[in-house]
Amino acid sequence: MSSYNTRQSTHAALLEAHGPRESMDYDVVVVGGGPAGLSTAIRLKQLASEQGAELNVVVLEKGSEPGAHILSGAVMDPRALNELLPNWKDLGAPLNQPVTGDDVLFLSATGAKRTPDALVPDCFHNKGNYIVSLGAVTKWLGEQAEALGVEIFPGFSAAEVLYDDQGAVTGVATGHMGVGKDGEPTGDFQLGMALLGKYTVFAEGARGHLGKELIARYQLDAGKDPQSYALGVKELWEIAPDKADPGRVIHTAGWPMDSETYGGGFLYHLPDNQVTLGFVTGLDYKNPWLSPFEEMQRWKTHPSIAPLLAGGKRLGYGARAITAGGLLSLPKTVFPGGALVGCDAGYLNASRIKGSHAAIKSGMLCAEAAFEAVQAGRQQDELSAYPVAFEASWLYQELNAARNFKQWFKKGNTVGSLMTGIEQWLLPKLGFKSPPWTIHRSVADHTTLRPAAECPKIDYPKPDGVLTFDRLSSVFISNTNHEENQPAHLTLRDNDVPVTLNLATYSGPESRYCPAGVYEFVPNESGGERLQINAQNCIHCKTCDIKDPSQNIVWVTPEGGGGPNYAGM
Repeated sequence: MSSYNTRQSTHAALLEAHGPRESMDYDVVVVGGGPAGLSTAIRLKQLASEQGAELNVVVLEKGSEPGAHILSGAVMDPRALNELLPNWKDLGAPLNQPVTGDDVLFLSATGAKRTPDALVPDCFHNKGNYIVSLGAVTKWLGEQAEALGVEIFPGFSAAEVLYDDQGAVTGVATGHMGVGKDGEPTGDFQLGMALLGKYTVFAEGARGHLGKELIARYQLDAGKDPQSYALGVKELWEIAPDKADPGRVIHTAGWPMDSETYGGGFLYHLPDNQVTLGFVTGLDYKNPWLSPFEEMQRWKTHPSIAPLLAGGKRLGYGARAITAGGLLSLPKTVFPGGALVGCDAGYLNASRIKGSHAAIKSGMLCAEAAFEAVQAGRQQDELSAYPVAFEASWLYQELNAARNFKQWFKKGNTVGSLMTGIEQWLLPKLGFKSPPWTIHRSVADHTTLRPAAECPKIDYPKPDGVLTFDRLSSVFISNTNHEENQPAHLTLRDNDVPVTLNLATYSGPESRYCPAGVYEFVPNESGGERLQINAQNCIHCKTCDIKDPSQNIVWVTPEGGGGPNYAGM
């Protein structure tokens, strides 16, 4: 039996032996305590307060606290936050560093060309935005939600969607606690709990595992372009005071990516002599020898980046997948009993490299539809007012203007850069609010790898431990921890595929695309190789679930509270 089927059977057996579950009833259940989920909850409570209504709202967060699993660049557009909490400055929101300047650099292997400010498209201008730790912003949003009466359950992962006899979502169940690696209950066993709601809002972030199930079950992506993803690998550094430039935002394109591979770097100057920097690689890359983690390490050696870090110290590390398909890949966001918000749906604007403002706005729009429905005595139907409100919003206009961004880059970086300039620099000057043409994609990211024998092997230099590092030392400073005696949350539909297909055809790409050293091929007893899964290293980036060529790897939730505990990221 495959590890995925084994885990599913174990879950069913435990439920049968120890059920029924305890349950709690709410008006609205929110899955995920990130910016989208917390904004949904905050807006619901605001509306209830304004109208003198009682509304019970709960937020489930799989991390140890809101913000623990949040990772983003991040330059934040405060537009949606201004609408949600207009007095955010008085409330102590950690938006403390305004952007003071932008540099857009095109890198060659040895040099860089800065794009003149007058030629930079509006999507790369950041005047009025803030450089933030999105984890800190999320923690603060959690405090605002709790102050309004939202119940937040940190350390509880939503492991299962619950449905009624008509197929509508009725809530979610949390994962069982205290299950050993052998699938048997330990002395600390606790059966998962059902949280039932009139409506359930899913805000799990990019490639949410329940969102993925819902999209497939209700065919929410019918008629849409396949979703496209990227992997962002990020570090936090303390640098020499004479190199600090608080508020400076740097974006790079070009090297180390080849002309056919989408990717780019970022470096943002925070206060207190800190910089946050990273590299984003499109997960539609073709060469199975490519390693997004190693590309990020190599990028740091560029003459435009390395001098800024010389004499500095690395403080943090993390990685996270990004939904980058934009408006043309956005699924239908409502279904009987629930809705998708934030990156669980895919609202991120890849052309701006920003998603937090979109997450907040989508949560607000969903909350307004859900509140109206609950007040009208409805439940378990479709919140059709939510997508209608989205299409009338500034967020729709923003995403519509950028709808072709990722599609153009599928045609190569030269075409992508040229057409982004035309669509988001020239056309606005000519009075166009959005391009008069639409470009579609039909290829999913997991289908793009070519056989290893057809691609040039990439030999990455060994890390020096000063500027460049290996995966395991990086995972260590992400504060990642999982209870070791639990079933692996990285499961396989077919246990033979990693060797018979991935290793044989693609030379084991999972050992390279994972930025945490989870997957490695080791010798087996017969003289061949087998895949070893080091699930305790997992930083929940979801890359394996996205990029595996046969979609054989299935990411499911570990015990609540497991995973990274990002600090300052």
